[in-house]
Amino acid sequence: MSVTRAWAWLIALTATSTAVAATGLSGRWLALVVLALAWAKAELILNRYLHLAQAQNIARGFALGLALFMLALTGLAVAAP
Repeated sequence: MSVTRAWAWLIALTATSTAVAATGLSGRWLALVVLALAWAKAELILNRYLHLAQAQNIARGFALGLALFMLALTGLAVAAP
């Protein structure tokens, strides 16, 4: 995937985040959807802009760290009153 295509995906994911927020969705569901979209954007940035896809071991480490962080945030979003 080219950098231009990755940029287009980032714009599309950002527009989707904005559209979801404009629907009036709130609370846990909004947090879960926005976190999922943020996770996808972070993966795109790491793998395409920073070219970590070319360094498999480093990419796996970043993916694991990102997954743990996002799962912690998801847990907080679900547990919040």
